[in-house]
Amino acid sequence: MKIYTKKGDKGTTQLIGGTRVPKHHFRIEVYGTLDELLSHVGLVRDIVTDETLKKELITIQNNLFTIGSFIAVDPEKEKLANGQPRLDIPDITHKDIEDLEKAIDRMNAELPPLQAFILPGGHMYVSFCHLARVICRKAERKMTALHEQSPLKPLYLQYINRLSDYLFVLARKLSKDLQAEEIPWKPER
Repeated sequence: MKIYTKKGDKGTTQLIGGTRVPKHHFRIEVYGTLDELLSHVGLVRDIVTDETLKKELITIQNNLFTIGSFIAVDPEKEKLANGQPRLDIPDITHKDIEDLEKAIDRMNAELPPLQAFILPGGHMYVSFCHLARVICRKAERKMTALHEQSPLKPLYLQYINRLSDYLFVLARKLSKDLQAEEIPWKPER
């Protein structure tokens, strides 16, 4: 696979299906944000030492890649001439969302009850996790905007929403494991 094709030198890129669009096309912005999230999840994966968490984060990265791939398909060309899907890869399922929920519940069971909003920070590793969480929320905002223009599978929106919850709870777990202080938000006048 050749890395450079020179086809994008004039500011366009190709959706899966062959349609060329400007690199600032909103669909490109959406899956580009998912790629940004995927990379930040990789950063979090690099800092965790728990093998269960590492495996979960690899699964999450694979799922983000899958969602981004399906979003990269031109919706008008998602089927081949023979009626088969253009992209022949396994899609995410409800089980993927259930797995996130089980992981959230497992981590949350170890944590003190949440009493207030928490200021991100306390340890560099916790901050990396919060960065992934806010990029996840950004991806969710962009996906919902695209969904209004060109409907996405509702499962994708659910997955991204649940993933931001997972990343928040993971940040809290890392704070606990690293004995970092969780500072509650206290509005001051």
